[in-house]
Amino acid sequence: MNFDFSEEQLVLRDQARKFLSERAAPSRVRRVLETDVSYDTELWRGMVEMAWPGTTIPEAFGGAGYGYLELCVIAEELGRSLAPTPFASSVYLATEAILVAGSAAQQARWLPALASGQVIGCFAMAEGPHPPRSETLQAHVKDGRVSGVKLPVTDGDVADVAVVVARGAKAGDVSFVLVDLRGPGVTRTPVATLDPTRSHARLAFTNAPAEPLGEGWPLVARLLDRAAVLFAFEQVGGAQAALDMAREYALGRFAFGRPIASFQAIKHKLVDIYVALELARSNAYYGAWALGSGAADLPVAAAAARISATEAFFLAAKENIQTHGGMGFTWEFDCHMYYRRAKLLALALGSSRYWKNLLLTRLAAREAA
Repeated sequence: MNFDFSEEQLVLRDQARKFLSERAAPSRVRRVLETDVSYDTELWRGMVEMAWPGTTIPEAFGGAGYGYLELCVIAEELGRSLAPTPFASSVYLATEAILVAGSAAQQARWLPALASGQVIGCFAMAEGPHPPRSETLQAHVKDGRVSGVKLPVTDGDVADVAVVVARGAKAGDVSFVLVDLRGPGVTRTPVATLDPTRSHARLAFTNAPAEPLGEGWPLVARLLDRAAVLFAFEQVGGAQAALDMAREYALGRFAFGRPIASFQAIKHKLVDIYVALELARSNAYYGAWALGSGAADLPVAAAAARISATEAFFLAAKENIQTHGGMGFTWEFDCHMYYRRAKLLALALGSSRYWKNLLLTRLAAREAA
């Protein structure tokens, strides 16, 4: 399969890279990291002006009406810059849930607000460290109200609406519901994580009014697959930035009269990152093609992209620190910001083990078909 982005999509990438280099410089990321703010509100407003939150939302609902390939392009640049905004939660998950499962009335109500940035969405599924499974859900819906605890919820402290995954009225049922986080029955508690530039919260629901959105674990799996491709592009962007940082430092740092980039040990580190990154990029492109074309291969492609991108980003972030030597471990250098984000994104949709098991199951099912 030969796949690449179109000329127009590559122009969009250049525009996004320029915008983020100006608006999401490392100093801006540090401002969020080192203060009590949850995200960069000025950067978020700029992204809204660029119409990014509405990338895949139809024009009839106030969106840009582009496709998923354009969103993949933007996601990669957001990962490269470590943009400290609730974009992923609101766009990859909440908006996608409404696009995939929402009724016409729900889409007319929520999509224009999400596209304009007036409403920020989040996705509340996790209830602790265990993998997401229908049989472990404790949060439940009854008579149009949801009760239970979700932890951790990315951007749950700043979101206006949450898409909550909960048990239905019958045993084994799984429901998607929309909950207004400004409404009654909702308690939010900020949660400290390894990467404060992407905030998290504990959401406790006590008979909170819930609007039915969809039902069934297959719907959850479908949403996670779509988000996995988009997160993979963020991870590829972050891995590329970490590799570029390590390479630049190695070329400029001299030891024994030579740049350390000429030493075999450093060369091997950089090459290992490059190989892992190119594998992740090829899988991410495969995922983008499957997502954009609606191909039946999406479940396998999404899992492969998720696994390889997670491993590439972590390797790049880790070896970037090692390449910088002792200074790489200091607060003053930016290496730790990529390491933080790599570790955080690795758990954003379930662990690597969860996705590896899922990939094996899906490959086995495909072979048996």
